[in-house]
Amino acid sequence: MVATTEGARLLKVSELSIPGLFVLESPVWSDERGFFREWYKREDLEASGVTFPIHQANLSMSKRGVVRGLHYSVAPGGQAKLVTCAYGELDDVIVDVRVGSPSFGHVEIVHLAAGDDRSVLTPAGAAHGFCVTSEFGVLSYLLSSPYNAAMELEIDPFDETFNVPWPLSGKAIVSEKDAAATSFAARRAANELPIFVDGAH
Repeated sequence: MVATTEGARLLKVSELSIPGLFVLESPVWSDERGFFREWYKREDLEASGVTFPIHQANLSMSKRGVVRGLHYSVAPGGQAKLVTCAYGELDDVIVDVRVGSPSFGHVEIVHLAAGDDRSVLTPAGAAHGFCVTSEFGVLSYLLSSPYNAAMELEIDPFDETFNVPWPLSGKAIVSEKDAAATSFAARRAANELPIFVDGAH
């Protein structure tokens, strides 16, 4: 699905191999002062057939080698995420862990950098993580539902089922929670994975 520029519509929306996973591209205006970008515009997104209600906004700053994820929500209605890099560079990782999805188990990686034209919209139920490749990186999140700790689950980011090629030159820096995260197989055996809903963006 690609939205072409019509009139004032400047946001290009492209679906990747995971259903409901989109890359959003918007113009970047640069001069000697820096740059400016409209990285989210509701009207343009809805004109592409994608609805994304915003209930919460987060900022995450990490240093080089930090791996955050893989995280997903099992909250009723799920939690989609629209993310962009506000500073530095990072690899954004999305894994389809939705039971019944045609791309179940598939991994997508999108490189994001401050000043480039890309954002990533992850579907509700997908597992998300990222790794910072610059000295520091800042990721800005818009969430389709409020954070609910009891509904937030994690999978070992180094699970051999996925073999995510994290861009690391040394040992990853992870939280205690992510270091202790259980395997994908254990989540599946415990029926702790989201269910794929066709057409839900």
